[in-house]
Amino acid sequence: MTGPPNPPRRARRALRHLPLVVWLWFLWILLWGSTGSTGPVVLVGGLLVAVAVVLSFPLPPLQPGAVPRPLRIARLLAHVCTEIVGAGAAVAWQALRHGRRTSTAIIEIPLRVDTDLLITLVAEVVTISPGTVVTEIDRRRGVLYVHALPTRDEQDVARRRDEVRAVERRVARAVGHSHRADAQEPGSGERDGREQQFREGER
Repeated sequence: MTGPPNPPRRARRALRHLPLVVWLWFLWILLWGSTGSTGPVVLVGGLLVAVAVVLSFPLPPLQPGAVPRPLRIARLLAHVCTEIVGAGAAVAWQALRHGRRTSTAIIEIPLRVDTDLLITLVAEVVTISPGTVVTEIDRRRGVLYVHALPTRDEQDVARRRDEVRAVERRVARAVGHSHRADAQEPGSGERDGREQQFREGER
């Protein structure tokens, strides 16, 4: 029978989960901030909720040997905030200009990250941005299906796919994960046959 882990080991274990606590805290503040509530109660409550979730549902580290990079994390958060503002304005303009006739598409996007937590982080960042929602994650094939608007033509589809890949790179670098930038995309030969695009409100 072994005794409780020594303090250094507990400290190392806590540090491994610190990025997840910070990320959950950031999401909490972001969600409440969209309602105009960012007071001390929201900040402290969000931190307590993040810690409680991590302690109640212990998860493995993002990647064995990964070293979170504070500067990269700060850049990722700055990108998320900037994207929310820019994408929100673009979606609002499309809604005012086209209404229900705004063109949309479901885009299949192969991923290069290969851990559950990293895929989840990528999906969350993509979904936070107005105008894009992850509708399905094919974990076996490592593919995201993203509903995006506006998508008027193939150029818009390619641009959306590049945006998601850029998010994937930022998330991978922020947590010190080795991103397979030069790897061949899974299922690229079948992508065009499976990608579903649709138009809403167009006759």
